[in-house]
Amino acid sequence: MDGCPVCGGPLVDDREKGEVVCAQCGLVVAEETIDMGPEWRVFDEREKRRVRTAPLKLVAKTDMAVKAEHGARWRKLARFHRETLHGYERRLAKIGGEIRRVRECVGLPQRVAEEAEALVKKYFEVVAGFPPEVVAVAVLWTAAKAAGMPKPLEDFLKCSRSEERRVRKVAWRLKEEMRLGRRLSVGDYVGTLAARVNLPAPVVKAAVELLEKNRRLLFGKSPWVSAAALWLASLKKLGLLKALAEAAGTTTVSIRKAADKMRV
Repeated sequence: MDGCPVCGGPLVDDREKGEVVCAQCGLVVAEETIDMGPEWRVFDEREKRRVRTAPLKLVAKTDMAVKAEHGARWRKLARFHRETLHGYERRLAKIGGEIRRVRECVGLPQRVAEEAEALVKKYFEVVAGFPPEVVAVAVLWTAAKAAGMPKPLEDFLKCSRSEERRVRKVAWRLKEEMRLGRRLSVGDYVGTLAARVNLPAPVVKAAVELLEKNRRLLFGKSPWVSAAALWLASLKKLGLLKALAEAAGTTTVSIRKAADKMRV
């Protein structure tokens, strides 16, 4: 536009107000004009050439629409994440509750249950696919051994509906992963069994010494071997054999066979 559309007078660009005004009649010809001049005040010709560039388009109009296949993909990912995360937490909660219940039933200290829960988290993939009650018994049994407080597996099975075969399988997998390698002391099972049948300390000491003499019998790792040592140390006390068999979760025949192999 060369002049005022009303009077034809010259136009003045008022940059402070952003208006184009007629110098004769004062008509405002244009408002809210954009200053396309330099970004700041400068005082030499070289810097005056740095003028403001055109506005930058951050988002193109074509980018605003999300394709249908993209939405379906994100929904699948969200559902997978939700089911995976919640499934992991849900399984941990079930196993943890079963661990605490069995721990109280068996009579183990709280720290053994905490160690068992730590084993579940550390070897979660190893125990995957097994029922929570089976995993709970296996990790408690393993944690009790690692803590130096072994108990016969039968004690745990009495407090659970788990199958012995499956529990032993999970425990074997855990042992392979953990590589414990700790040999059980000859007194580990002896002390536990003696406490159950109320045997005095001298009998326990004699049983441990008897097991030391018979190292070929696995150092008392099996409950019935320890029970046989206690039975012999008590001079085959009448009625004790049946009580030891019940405490060790085995039969009187197994204890008698182990006792026959021992050197007194």
